[in-house]
Amino acid sequence: MNNQKQQKPTLTGQRFKTRKRDEKERFDPTQFQESIVQGLNQTGSDLEAVAKFLDASGAKLDYRRYAETLFDILVAGGMLAPGGSISDDLTRTEFCLFTAQEDLETMQAYAQLLLFLKGFTESERNKLAMLTGILLANGNISAAVIGSLFNENVVKEGVSAAFAVKLFKSWIYERDINAVAVALRKVSMDNRLMELFPANKRSCEHFSKYFTDAGLKELSDFARNQEAIGSRKELQKELQEMMARGDNFKDIIAYVREEMKKTSISEQLMIGIVWSSVMSCVEWNKKEELVCEQSIKHLKQYSPLLKAFTSQGASEIILLVKIQEYCYDNIHFMKAFQKIVVLLYKADVLSEEAILKWYAEAHVAKGKSVFLEQMKKFVEWLKNAEEESESEDEEEN
Repeated sequence: MNNQKQQKPTLTGQRFKTRKRDEKERFDPTQFQESIVQGLNQTGSDLEAVAKFLDASGAKLDYRRYAETLFDILVAGGMLAPGGSISDDLTRTEFCLFTAQEDLETMQAYAQLLLFLKGFTESERNKLAMLTGILLANGNISAAVIGSLFNENVVKEGVSAAFAVKLFKSWIYERDINAVAVALRKVSMDNRLMELFPANKRSCEHFSKYFTDAGLKELSDFARNQEAIGSRKELQKELQEMMARGDNFKDIIAYVREEMKKTSISEQLMIGIVWSSVMSCVEWNKKEELVCEQSIKHLKQYSPLLKAFTSQGASEIILLVKIQEYCYDNIHFMKAFQKIVVLLYKADVLSEEAILKWYAEAHVAKGKSVFLEQMKKFVEWLKNAEEESESEDEEEN
């Protein structure tokens, strides 16, 4: 036997490198900052060029992992040290929010760049959304920044709707839905809330359920109302175009009734739309007498259309109020109110019951004394005619 201890074999030659997927990538925000800052400084001050650089860099740099660092750079120019000061040890960029011009247009452009912050964690996005809502409530920023949420990529990922929930919750908590509505209207965002969802989910039903389930029923109701207003405007526009083309009343009435079914518009709402559409076609003349004469002829022509949408007493009252408001708002028609009402009475658009009710209690404040005085004799005639009719019925019985 050989008592000598056997020597173990050794490996020689090239050492194999560890595969990259087996290595744990080191967290290095400093290197990330250097890469971003260098690129920003090379692009100059052109916002479009900066956006292209950030978009292209997203394929190489891990925005999700370094989201906080990216936020610091875009807002303050570099990473923030403990306490909120900007670190002087690293290269900084002059392209950031704090060095930008202090005007709304520039701020809106920066808001678009902040879309790259979709790499934040859900918790970080929630905090940013809540802070944005508070700033909006206090008037520190314009509601125009919400436009950033309509970016197609952010919408597709579902970030926009989730962000909006937290934002609107804190905004409404600080103020109320009326203040939010006013702010949205000022920047023409009141009709765009559906765009928070992808095209295949962009409906009143989906929006309503999503935000109602999230505890924002008031926002859901507001959006639904805005959608209805938009539908009514489109309907009125089409109605006016049909009148301008000279389409026959049968086709116009059929179209309007179909739209009423589709959009769930009541006859009371519809008669207001029809009245406005009819009166938008009146050709104005500087002389008051001619205005009255033209309007009477015009209304006589369109009385069948008005009659089609006054089948209910409530609709007749609405029409009378619309006529009252129109004559008050357009001074040339102040003296024409009684003539218009009598015309529509004779055309069987307005009933004596509706006219008497309007005269007694359903009128509005606009021009009240003037119009009641104009209608006094006609109302007396209606009452006398009604009394005579009742007397004749009693005699027959």
